[in-house]
Amino acid sequence: MASEIDIFNHYPLFIDPSSKAISLPQSSAYTSVQRSNINTELQELNDLHRSLLSLDPPNIPPPPLPVNPKRSAQITKLRDSGNAAYRKNNHAEAVRLYTYAIEMALARPGWEPVTLAREELAGLFGNRAQALMGQQAWPEGYIDAKASVDSKPVGNVKAWWRVAKCLAEMSRYAEAKSFILKGLEIEGRTSEGGKELVALLEDVDAALQRA
Repeated sequence: MASEIDIFNHYPLFIDPSSKAISLPQSSAYTSVQRSNINTELQELNDLHRSLLSLDPPNIPPPPLPVNPKRSAQITKLRDSGNAAYRKNNHAEAVRLYTYAIEMALARPGWEPVTLAREELAGLFGNRAQALMGQQAWPEGYIDAKASVDSKPVGNVKAWWRVAKCLAEMSRYAEAKSFILKGLEIEGRTSEGGKELVALLEDVDAALQRA
């Protein structure tokens, strides 16, 4: 005997031209149980339709790939301005500009590519971490550097170095060493950034011996 899931029933549904609501026409061909079950499902479908119509336009999100070029251009402009301020040793201004850029990057709508946002935020958090380190704001620099690593763990050796450097400046040498070793495992030792991590590891090991 076939189960309900194996049975297909064709119902002559009616769509209201004005409201677009779907209903089941009155007919004696259906039992009261059938009519009740069908109307329950149609009610849920009509409720969903009305809830979508109540949203602010556009009611349907755009396709998942388009990127707003104006937002990207503004983020790039803020980042470049922050870089210019940092080169002039105006670290506070650099932090301010990077913060604006980070806020804009975080506000990207969810349908834009996640990889774009992660790449963007990895660089911005890393830049702000460096500016904070220029002010010797080690805890804040650590938080930003860690956010940069979390956004882009591979191919981001400077962020690994910044995390460990901030931890070392806070005398958290064991944590700094753990981060350096993990960074070397991911990034390798042969690159220029890898060599900087190795040099920092030597300093951290010496500090641990003194402690």
